Amino acid sequence: MKAMVLYASGRPLQFEERPDPLPGAGEILVRVEACAVCRTDLHVIDGDLTEPKLPLVPGHEIVGVVERCGDGVTNLRPGRRVGIPWLGHTCGCCSYCESGRENLCDTPGFTGYTRDGGFASHVVADASYAFPLDGFSDPVAAAPLMCAGLIGWRSLKMAGDARRIGIYGFGAAAHIIAQVCVHQGREVLAFTREGDQAARAMARSLGAAWAGSSDETPPQPLDAAIIFAPVGALVPAALRAVAKGGRVVCGGIHMSDIPQFPYSILWGERQVLSVANLTRADAVEFLDLAPRAGVKTTTTVYPLEKANEALDDLRAGRFQGAAVLVP
Repeated sequence: MKAMVLYASGRPLQFEERPDPLPGAGEILVRVEACAVCRTDLHVIDGDLTEPKLPLVPGHEIVGVVERCGDGVTNLRPGRRVGIPWLGHTCGCCSYCESGRENLCDTPGFTGYTRDGGFASHVVADASYAFPLDGFSDPVAAAPLMCAGLIGWRSLKMAGDARRIGIYGFGAAAHIIAQVCVHQGREVLAFTREGDQAARAMARSLGAAWAGSSDETPPQPLDAAIIFAPVGALVPAALRAVAKGGRVVCGGIHMSDIPQFPYSILWGERQVLSVANLTRADAVEFLDLAPRAGVKTTTTVYPLEKANEALDDLRAGRFQGAAVLVP
């Protein structure tokens, strides 16, 4: 197999050829067709997330075809296309798992962080955390759904029934969940980096009613805001933009420190919430909804060996939508 491997935080990935892995009991071997590049991959590679398995093959927005099943796997078969997300394993027995909150499991496993991921030609996954993609014919288009889409969906659920939603950071997750919002009849307002006219144009093309800079005041107060950009200063900005009773949902796994802010912008029963990982139920819901909502992903394709270039382009914001690696 081919793989891009991280040996130390802050270092470029190294291209390697390795023996093909074998699936253990309850696991599957998947031939990777496409793996999207997520901002969380940057956080892992740059050392913002401090406990990766090393050496590590990053990548957790995987679409591929099952090549081999380990003992005890009955829910999947060779030849079936599957998607593999960030949440790669849970214990099933802690209080969180037993109460339907497996995203908060005390001893989880994460694809591309604590177990090898999809920046490779093959990956081994827990069969219970791989999702059939029978209706998805384009693996490149489907890959961003496996994290950007899933985390976007969980963030939107946490925003409740808000009708007017502000989205801060119009990247991979935002460009997917904005389409879902429009499908549901919600009003989308897009907040981008100052001067990022390309992101604003994309937001408008996807149905946003308004697009402007993150430091601008929206034309009307928001019912909820979702922050995908990993910028802590956006939390008080979003609090100032939401109406009384509104929610600010932080959709990333990592964010810079939130600066001090006055209690007055939180008062009025406003709430700040964080999203942690996802549940398998989230994936089942979203993968059913996305085709019905007509979600279309915007992608820039890179060969696997150009993973470092894709990561650099993501850091610099050189593309719209999502980068996708193809072995």
